[in-house]
Amino acid sequence: MTLTSTPPLLRVLLADDHGIVREGLKMVMQQATDLIGSVDEAATGEQVLALLAAHGADVLVLDLGMPGVAGSGWVRALRERHPALHIMVLTANTDARSRQAILEAGADQYLAKTGSSRELMAAIQRLHGGQARLPARAHSNHVPAPAETLTRREQQVLALAAQGATAAQIGQALHISPLTARKHRENLMRKLALHSTAELVAYAVRLGLPSA
Repeated sequence: MTLTSTPPLLRVLLADDHGIVREGLKMVMQQATDLIGSVDEAATGEQVLALLAAHGADVLVLDLGMPGVAGSGWVRALRERHPALHIMVLTANTDARSRQAILEAGADQYLAKTGSSRELMAAIQRLHGGQARLPARAHSNHVPAPAETLTRREQQVLALAAQGATAAQIGQALHISPLTARKHRENLMRKLALHSTAELVAYAVRLGLPSA
């Protein structure tokens, strides 16, 4: 009989200068008792470096806009100092070029704050399962599937979602229910092998669609 080992629980460092954001994400993470063992918090780049030096972490969920964090150069230096750390950037900036620069600097994931907590937890789950990070070029240049595989309605949803529209706003614009709009969004992301709002926006940009 072969016994399979269970991956150890993750130590997460949650870095955001907005306390209400940290508290909300911490509550979500603490519910994942089979995935996350501890959650530390930091409100500045200096606190991130101090906590990593003192206690270490498996996953860093990082807001690029907080004090003491200077974009891709800061992420690159952090990657060099902590090569085994999983760096997950959580940001309001969904610009495709910014995303590419951060991934090239060494981040494992680039997630939009406009996405759901389920997207964040799914990304952490993939890391916990041992899924290796993809190279930045694969993230930024690879088009998972041609847009022609999408239905006309899914293409309409893609165009609106790229501009930051919510399911309710998409439903109103297309005269469908928010639930139907959400289903179309889920279907197109599955077809295109996209995992987050940031990836969806980057894909739309490559197609030449307007983005927020």
